[in-house]
Amino acid sequence: MQERGMSKALVVEFIGTFAFVFIGAGTVALGLGGLVGAAFAHGLVVLGLTYAYGHISGTHINPAVTIGVWMAGRIDAGRAISYIVFQVIGGVLAGFALRYVLGGAETGLGATMLAQGLEAGGTTITVPVAAGFFLEALLTFFLVNAVLFAGTDDSVAPLAGIAIGSTFVFCFLMGGPLTGASLNPARTLGPALASENFAHLWLYMVAPPVGAVAAAVLNRQVLSRR
Repeated sequence: MQERGMSKALVVEFIGTFAFVFIGAGTVALGLGGLVGAAFAHGLVVLGLTYAYGHISGTHINPAVTIGVWMAGRIDAGRAISYIVFQVIGGVLAGFALRYVLGGAETGLGATMLAQGLEAGGTTITVPVAAGFFLEALLTFFLVNAVLFAGTDDSVAPLAGIAIGSTFVFCFLMGGPLTGASLNPARTLGPALASENFAHLWLYMVAPPVGAVAAAVLNRQVLSRR
């Protein structure tokens, strides 16, 4: 029975990550709805799938979230590694599915990139690598913080989907124009491989887990109820 439960969890982590990357990156690639549309596309996927699959796997759909949950002591290392493998597969397949649906990689497939020459507030912004790393780590900290506190507290668990989904929305509204607001290595890796755009790929692989670990430390060592 335990193996069957694990199999179900891996299936929904794969499906959830595929949906998150396909819908989120697809909305960015199409450019319809602008920043707000892309923010809500990502956030609504998180919202819907949290309620659909939360009772099966916790709906991490993000290697950084899984790392944070593991570091907080909520799952064991074996489950965490298995989740990450299926999340990465889901994200990569979603990237290539987008390439197929959109007829190639000319749209960029919603790949996450650091802003170069962004016009905002009467000035031109180019995000340096260090600032991009800091922002991705910080926004992921906010996201994993919501997962660890809202998703595991019985008093607010019925509203966890709203809390986590809305957290992703406000993170994307600020970070989207600057870094693409990945907050999720699988979200970046899929479109990067499908579009063959590997600019600063390492940053998006490392910064979100760093933010996730910081959130886990806050949850387990600083604000723990135990």
